[in-house]
Amino acid sequence: MPAAAERGTAVLVNMPFEKARLFEVVRGQSLPAFASDLGCENWAQFFLKYVISHPAVTAAIPATTNPDHVAENLGALSGPLPDNQMRRRMVQHMQTLPGFDRIAQMPWYPGKQFAGLVRLPGLAATQNARSS
Repeated sequence: MPAAAERGTAVLVNMPFEKARLFEVVRGQSLPAFASDLGCENWAQFFLKYVISHPAVTAAIPATTNPDHVAENLGALSGPLPDNQMRRRMVQHMQTLPGFDRIAQMPWYPGKQFAGLVRLPGLAATQNARSS
């Protein structure tokens, strides 16, 4: 990241929620009180504000398949972004949560299964009708 920032190279962060593993860590946890200073209403906004506020980051792709999650994610675009001091505070808070230190060992997309395609309601029927 520092090298990209020094050279002005664009950085695109794909799947900033660690393939939903961050949500597994915070399941049942309330947002820290200081999250309101950033205008965060949910954990998705907390995580996205952390990522997009990094000086080297150009854009982030949350990679959701759920329209409700898109609406939550868009909330990260309002309110202030964290400065370096607040970013450190965000990390320090996450380090206090059980499981945060084991994210890399968690399975991808905990509790979810994907068959390789995003399926919309009614899409399968439409595709089957076309292939008949």
